[in-house]
Amino acid sequence: MKISEIVRQLDLKTYSAGDGEREISGVVSGDLLSFIMAEAREGWMWITVQVHLNVAAVAVLKDVPFVLLASGRQPEKDLVERCAAEGITLAGTPFSSYEAAGRLWETGQRLRE
Repeated sequence: MKISEIVRQLDLKTYSAGDGEREISGVVSGDLLSFIMAEAREGWMWITVQVHLNVAAVAVLKDVPFVLLASGRQPEKDLVERCAAEGITLAGTPFSSYEAAGRLWETGQRLRE
């Protein structure tokens, strides 16, 4: 599924547009950066409550093109700027990580590795 479709279907607030045409092939959810570094794969979406600059560093390292901030968390300014510079889509939702993942599942789209 394309990033732009996910943003539209989940009615997400976008902080950094990134490449809306990029296809997402999987999803990882977590807040421990070392876990994401071990588990995330190229082209996946990352759901987190972390809002600091290191999120962008991990996303770049793992080639994660889409970071979704859950639970109404607001990104720090330097995170937004870095995501924009790196072409990473950064969006937010008022829903928890669990609810956001469930809503993504309900779209009928099945993302796979």
